[in-house]
Amino acid sequence: MTQITLLDGGMGQELIRRVGKATPLWSTQALIDKPGLVAEVHADYADAGASVATTNSYALHRDRLRGGASNHYASDGIELANIEDQLEPLCKAALKEAATVRDRSRVAASIGPLAASYRPDLHPDFDSAVPLYAEVAKFLAPGSDVLLFETIASVDAARACLAAGRQTDRPVWLAFTVDDEDGSKLRSGEPMAEAAAIAAQADAALANCSAPEAMPAALAALAAANVPMGAYGNAFKMITKAFIEGGTTADNLPTREDMTPDVYATHAMAWVDQGATLIGGCCETGPAHISEIARRLTAAGHTIV
Repeated sequence: MTQITLLDGGMGQELIRRVGKATPLWSTQALIDKPGLVAEVHADYADAGASVATTNSYALHRDRLRGGASNHYASDGIELANIEDQLEPLCKAALKEAATVRDRSRVAASIGPLAASYRPDLHPDFDSAVPLYAEVAKFLAPGSDVLLFETIASVDAARACLAAGRQTDRPVWLAFTVDDEDGSKLRSGEPMAEAAAIAAQADAALANCSAPEAMPAALAALAAANVPMGAYGNAFKMITKAFIEGGTTADNLPTREDMTPDVYATHAMAWVDQGATLIGGCCETGPAHISEIARRLTAAGHTIV
């Protein structure tokens, strides 16, 4: 059968379940206020069967750590402290938490989008974006096995992520967020076929943080990249345009009660049938979802690597 890389599940939402209400930088704050908590989440995912630990570094960008009105989330009436000078120490802290499971899991350094998730209209131009991504990539590369650029919402952003990642010696995985109702399109509205052309120059191509039902169309497009491909969906009801434009936090997104571990694993196994060799979960999936996928993979004769 097939060798499958089993990614872990959501980190930010899992932290919310353990510490309470989200703030715009709640996952980052956990590194500061509760050292060891992120490591507990990593351990739970490794116990569930995940072969990759994704670092808690998705929101570690200068623009997100910078306080004041320049931060997109300030539009929600939330005053953010300026902790931009903590960028490198926070990257090291995220790597330290993931290293606690390195005997069981490879470490994927998560690098989220600049400005805000799902907002290609706020993303900097290529020349501005590349050095910002590259700075974070260089901080994270020494303690990771792969750089995972996540929730890429436009072709331009993909180009910038790839260029930044190639400034290190680590493999580069590009993960694209697609329209929840039409997985053949990025959230920018651009066709996934254009994303696949960029992903062909990466070491793996994935779709992430979108409805599981949108993943088959995304994978069909990514297959043209001719690199290892995969998917990890979320369990939100829908990421609406109103949410995206509002600058609100993820705890404002309703969870799908129907997306149980059993249901989610059925989606994931269909992605494997479609040729995916990297699967896992995103927001609102947890260790139970990964455990069920691991059980299904083993039962079907696949090998988790």
